[in-house]
Amino acid sequence: MTTETDGERRRILSPRNLAPQARDRGPPLLRRAKGPDGLARRLRDKKMTEIYIDADACPVKDETLKVAARHGLMVHMVSDGGVRPHANPMVRIVVVTQGADAADDWIVEHIQAGDIAITNDIPLADRILKKDAGAIRPNGQAFSEDSIGMALATRNLMADLRETGTVTGGPAPFSKQDRSRFLQALETAIQARR
Repeated sequence: MTTETDGERRRILSPRNLAPQARDRGPPLLRRAKGPDGLARRLRDKKMTEIYIDADACPVKDETLKVAARHGLMVHMVSDGGVRPHANPMVRIVVVTQGADAADDWIVEHIQAGDIAITNDIPLADRILKKDAGAIRPNGQAFSEDSIGMALATRNLMADLRETGTVTGGPAPFSKQDRSRFLQALETAIQARR
């Protein structure tokens, strides 16, 4: 296939006009697949990462939307109300019924392996990891199979200590450093899934 620009002929590279050996050496998506629409089928079958935000009291919604827009990723903002509509067609606002774990249950029901969730909820992060998806706290701490057990134990211990009055404080205030660490962790997680 060629095109003419200012009297100059240029060859346009496409999988169809590459030599057979070049087709087979290219990146996986450009390698020739069987059938006339092989490339289109490969692109269609490759699942894109989606991001799920536990949006009730999430301090990094705007940052997540900016990163997702840069990568062209779908974002699901899940809450039991109070999230403003968004004009971006790649942002889906999901309002669930009022309930203790309604948003968590919706996220776990819809998230798939390779997706990413943004949440401070440690039990939700545990459920997400069991579905082979990723979970990141708004402060940039990524949950992992190795760290989730200790996080759950610490959460339960602190809840018990707060009930007895031994501990009365909460977490440290959200800072600019937390926001920066979150942006780096989200970018790293997205790149790891490509």
